[in-house]
Amino acid sequence: MNRHQARELAMKALYQMDVGRGDPHALLAYLGEEDAADGETVARAGEIVEGVLAHRREIDRTIAERSHDWPLERLAAVDRNILRVAVWELLHCPDTPPPVAVDEAVELAKTYGGADSSRFVNGILGSLVRSLEPHHP
Repeated sequence: MNRHQARELAMKALYQMDVGRGDPHALLAYLGEEDAADGETVARAGEIVEGVLAHRREIDRTIAERSHDWPLERLAAVDRNILRVAVWELLHCPDTPPPVAVDEAVELAKTYGGADSSRFVNGILGSLVRSLEPHHP
């Protein structure tokens, strides 16, 4: 299984659902075939998509709280969905180290986002990671 590719497939499927609607399973099957992903990778992408969809309100609220002056609907669709994948991992996947989730999201933003996407994604996720760290007296 390729975890980076799974995140990428999940982000692409979520993006497609966000801008054009569609069945997540059909989208993942198509995208997995197009990207020559193995079955485990596509299955992991499916887990990510299902997790994001199940917790979307919480995830979107978390992003909105940290994207000052940028309402969620004004964010670029690709940035919004990169953030959704990473926030889901940060909040619901204790086996994924936070730096890994952030680095993966930043790399996706560099590949698929605009000129400032990687800095924006890093800032939002950095804020979230800091809020999740235990406070030391």
